[in-house]
Amino acid sequence: MDDRVYYRELECYEKADLELVRVIGKEDYYDLSLLPSTLMRDEFRRYLKARGSQVSLNTIKHERTYYKQFCAALKSRKNIPDSLLAWDEKQWMQMLKGWMLQKGIALTIEKRNVYGNLHRVDGWLIRYLRRVLRFVQPEDQRPEQEKDVWELKKLEIPIEENPIYKTDTINFTGIRQDGIREEVKQAIYLHLKYEKLGTVKREMTSLRQFSKYLQDKHSGIQSCAEIDRALLEEYLIYKATNGSSGRGNSDDILKLRAVLESVGKIYGWPHLEKLFISTDIPPEVQPEFKTYSDAELKRLNAQITKLDAQITRCLVIHQMLGTRISDTLTLQRDCLSRANGVNMIKIRQVKTSTFQKPISAELAALIQKAIDYTAERYGETTYIFVDDRDISRPLQYTTVKHKVLGLIQKENLLDDVGKPFRFGTHMFRRSYGVKLTELHLDDWTIAKLLGHRGVHAVMHYRKMSNQLLADETRRAREEQTRILLANLDGWGEEYEQIR
Repeated sequence: MDDRVYYRELECYEKADLELVRVIGKEDYYDLSLLPSTLMRDEFRRYLKARGSQVSLNTIKHERTYYKQFCAALKSRKNIPDSLLAWDEKQWMQMLKGWMLQKGIALTIEKRNVYGNLHRVDGWLIRYLRRVLRFVQPEDQRPEQEKDVWELKKLEIPIEENPIYKTDTINFTGIRQDGIREEVKQAIYLHLKYEKLGTVKREMTSLRQFSKYLQDKHSGIQSCAEIDRALLEEYLIYKATNGSSGRGNSDDILKLRAVLESVGKIYGWPHLEKLFISTDIPPEVQPEFKTYSDAELKRLNAQITKLDAQITRCLVIHQMLGTRISDTLTLQRDCLSRANGVNMIKIRQVKTSTFQKPISAELAALIQKAIDYTAERYGETTYIFVDDRDISRPLQYTTVKHKVLGLIQKENLLDDVGKPFRFGTHMFRRSYGVKLTELHLDDWTIAKLLGHRGVHAVMHYRKMSNQLLADETRRAREEQTRILLANLDGWGEEYEQIR
């Protein structure tokens, strides 16, 4: 077998830009002869074939640098094993990091996340090798429920998920105690049958936090059966004093209680079902009701037009509909209709129910343009806005968020108080709701246009800006004064003194 893997053998080559192919030229392969054994060459060949079906040709080209560096590290050492499976990940990392230090290659790099914050992460070469090592691991043949990482599609149970957030796995490795991990698996499997996936993911977050606390403060505890009221009170005090928000703490504790109570039912440990009392749940801190000002919307929308045309359409439609982002991204191609000469749109709300509302001719035309774009580019699809990598799914929220936050950083967009924009798609909905109140619509009409079942939430949108409140109050006061003065006419001289 040839000791080369040519780019043209990989799936990504067929989709590659011709200019990139020309730039690559004759350097269009991975040289497997740099590896010390036939077995390791076969392992890398399998990895490259799989990797070529997941990423672009440009990424394959870029990662060849890390491949060559790893081969150089192998060459510098004696007694290297014939297979990547012969050592565990820790041994390979020790070898690689030692070589990197000798060559002056940084073990960590500074990375800026989508919110503009800097943090340190492992270097590219370390992450590259870790990805290869995890790929070559033999498939775990155990039943899915016994594994520490579950592939959701293999559980063979219906799972209710929000389609704009793609989740393939649930990872239990963050639960450090072996006994607690196995007990929690049983509870989480039960919850997946009856709860939404988003709720289960938040439960896993609360369990990882609790597990870390136990490891730091009570390392001897290995089973949920050992958790008592005294330990729980210690944890509640810790949560209340570690600086996190009251709203987050409330949700964390509620989720922890739900899982521990399920564990108690499954294993017959009744004390877990009585562990919590009502006062354990801290009161929620209501978040400040924020909206974009007109000036902020103008600045943001002026830059949004620089994004991909379909994403720009998506964000403009989102603002004009006033929907939740999940409802905008899951708009289906049959959403438009006409009734009595009026354009209507059907909105299938992910959180609640389906409803229809009238829209303008301009908005209907823009939605139709988005439908035509998707049909021309992807053919028959369910959704108007689709995920490039899986057109059976809607456009993913993280894709939209990353693109907009990247634009905000690139253009240095600032809000009205001079701080970097904090992109929040729900703030568009709030701005839409506030505009409806400024039009003096009644609460039921506003609720219907927002897709609410009742009018309770409308009070939040009626919290108008100070300037609007002042203007409205002035007009009401002037009208009241006019009416009163008109009523005083003809009352006689004794009342003139009050005029």
